[in-house]
Amino acid sequence: MMTGVNKRFIYTALSAFVILVGTAIAIQYAKGGFRVTPEGFIQGTGLLAANSFPTAAEVLIDDKFITATDDTVYLEPGNYNIKIEKDGYTSWTKNIKIEKELVVQTNATLFPKAPSLSTLTFSGAENLSPSPDGQKIIFYSNSNSSERKNGLYLLELVNNPLSFQKEAKQIAGDSPGFNLETAKFIWSPDSNEVILVTDQREVLLDISTMNSLDILQDISYRKKQILSEWEQEMYLREREFFAKFNPEIISVATVSAKNIYISPDKKRMLYTAIAELELPALTPTVPVTSSQPEERNLVIGGIYVYDREEDKNFRVGTEKVIENKTETLAKRLLALDMLDKNSPLLSASPSAFTTLQATESAETANRFNVYHSSLSADTYQWFPDSKHLIYIEENNVKIMEYDTTNQTSIYSGPFMGKFVYPWPNGDRLVVLTSFSPDSPNNLYAIELKK
Repeated sequence: MMTGVNKRFIYTALSAFVILVGTAIAIQYAKGGFRVTPEGFIQGTGLLAANSFPTAAEVLIDDKFITATDDTVYLEPGNYNIKIEKDGYTSWTKNIKIEKELVVQTNATLFPKAPSLSTLTFSGAENLSPSPDGQKIIFYSNSNSSERKNGLYLLELVNNPLSFQKEAKQIAGDSPGFNLETAKFIWSPDSNEVILVTDQREVLLDISTMNSLDILQDISYRKKQILSEWEQEMYLREREFFAKFNPEIISVATVSAKNIYISPDKKRMLYTAIAELELPALTPTVPVTSSQPEERNLVIGGIYVYDREEDKNFRVGTEKVIENKTETLAKRLLALDMLDKNSPLLSASPSAFTTLQATESAETANRFNVYHSSLSADTYQWFPDSKHLIYIEENNVKIMEYDTTNQTSIYSGPFMGKFVYPWPNGDRLVVLTSFSPDSPNNLYAIELKK
């Protein structure tokens, strides 16, 4: 006869067994291991996490409406044409491969078809220079109502929760000893200081306050020391940013590429090939990788994006070649020795870092500017989400995903000097334009989010 103790043991064991089996079934169900549908029992499905920004967009799979974002859809393994659309926004479409028990996210960004413009400056803007951290723009204004208001201004690209844009603040006034209209700027790596370079004098500006140019000390005698200290900091940051890239990719970046710009999340590398070679196949560090076609055979002048997590390499364009034009200044990496963990430069004094310093101060400024921003290199720019690239084509401001899909025209109105710059949070694009022949060029924001 079964005792009370034995009964309790059996009940406990059965309960534990039921819980374990139920948990295993639930996990397999959630992973797509099987599905119960009106058509019957289906094994080995995959998951499509259909999400979009903004949400509440329609999801069409092979031209059939299925659901609205954000939602998860279970699909049998295979290739599907996914389209996400919402009234008033550009549509998003991509061919996606679904694999057994794996999740693929769409992460679709939809841009407004008719974005609004908001004015950032009112009294003219020229001689623009964005900061290395992407959060500030220095410019010169000489169309103010009062002469004392003419000079250098700093526009901070801040994200104000109250939707009020902080006005540009003046950081230096016009001075007879400085031609600010043609001056050059060299930003410090931390974006807190700027060397103002003119034919007459060179001074160091503190961007947090108003600077009186007439009384600032000329730093020409110690500029080399300052720039060497800055370059050393840039060298060390470069080694840090590339630390997670495979050594074989680092070798390509240091020897066979130029105009190398790391994405904001430090996971992707935009670069232009200067040699023909084939990228080695490496092991991805993530279970799901892009199913978009890639190009691993590099050609000279090809512009590519390499994704270190997925080990994917996409060709996004070709370097512009203009006949009878001097070759555009290109960015080369500073840490050419980054594969050497015991490099002498790691313990060297700042005086060892002079790669970006030229004989002419203006050339030095150009080298630093190209190093800090791809805008100065006349190539693609990273969008803050690290998933899109900004570029200009046929006088249109365009954006596309880094795998070359979903190419979208954002703005087709007038703009000057190819100046297009992203807001740090991706809500806006800054352009320089004028809507009247009698008005000076000003900075405007293209609003990308409603």
